[in-house]
Amino acid sequence: MKKFRTVYHTINTHRIIPGKTVRFAVLADLHGLEFGPGNERLIQKIQECSPDAVLVSGDVIVRNCTDTFDTAAKLLTRLAESYPVFYALGNHEYKLYTADPGENGLAEEYLKYEERLKKAGVRILHNQCELLEAEGCPFTVYGLEIPLIYYKKPKSPMLQTEEIQQLIGKPDQDRVNLLLAHNPKYGNAYFEWGADLIFSGHYHGGIVRFGRNKGILSPQFQLFPPYCCGAFHRKNQHMYVSAGLGEHTIPVRIHNPRELLIVDYRGREEK
Repeated sequence: MKKFRTVYHTINTHRIIPGKTVRFAVLADLHGLEFGPGNERLIQKIQECSPDAVLVSGDVIVRNCTDTFDTAAKLLTRLAESYPVFYALGNHEYKLYTADPGENGLAEEYLKYEERLKKAGVRILHNQCELLEAEGCPFTVYGLEIPLIYYKKPKSPMLQTEEIQQLIGKPDQDRVNLLLAHNPKYGNAYFEWGADLIFSGHYHGGIVRFGRNKGILSPQFQLFPPYCCGAFHRKNQHMYVSAGLGEHTIPVRIHNPRELLIVDYRGREEK
C-alpha cells in the first residue's frame, strides 16, 4: 500500500489579518497514483486539514496514459465540491495541451480531461490569474506555463524575469501574489518577478533526498539541483517545493517520502 506524509509549514506574515490563518493544501506530481480506492485516503487527509483552497502545481497525470486522466479528474472533481481548486500545468499536461489534437489522439483526450475539470469548477490557469478572497485576505493566484525548451534534458536555458512578465504580466501590488510554477529550477526568476508565495514540484524530491532541501538529481539530470525540495525564503517571499505524491521517469524514492503540503499563511494582529 502506497503511503504519503503530510508536511506542515507556517508563514507568519506582515499582513494584518486579525486572528486569521489562511490554509492551503498543495498537490504536486501525483502522476495518476491512487492512495486507496478513488484516492479516498488522500481526500480524507485534505478534509481533515480543512484548507481554504487546494493548489495543484502540475503533473497530476502521465501524458501517455489516459487511465491517469480519469484518476486525476475524479480526485480533483471531488475536491472541487468542497474547496476552490487552482491548477497550473506541469510538463506532462503542457506537452498535450500544446500538441495538435488532429495529429495526437492523446492530446484530444487531454482536452476532454480539461473540459471535464472546468465543468466541475476546477480553475485551470493557462498563464492566467484568478482572484481568491480568504479570511478577508486578497490573493491573486497565477498559473505559469513556460515553453517546453525550459524542460529540455540535460540542459535548458535560464528563464528571465522579463519573459515571466510577458507570459503573466506584473504582480498586483495591492494583493498577495501566489504563483503556481511547476519547474523549481527557475526559483530565482520567480522571486525576482515578485511573487509572495511560490509553489513548485517537478523534482520529486531529487530521487534520493538529503535532509529537508537537498536531493541528488532533477528530471533534467542535473546533480544536486538548487530549490530541490522544501522551503526557501527571501524576506517576505516564500517558496515551497513539494517532493510530490508520485514518480515517473525514475521510479525510485530513497529517504524521500511522498508528501502532501499544508501551508498556513498567518496574519498579524492590528496594533
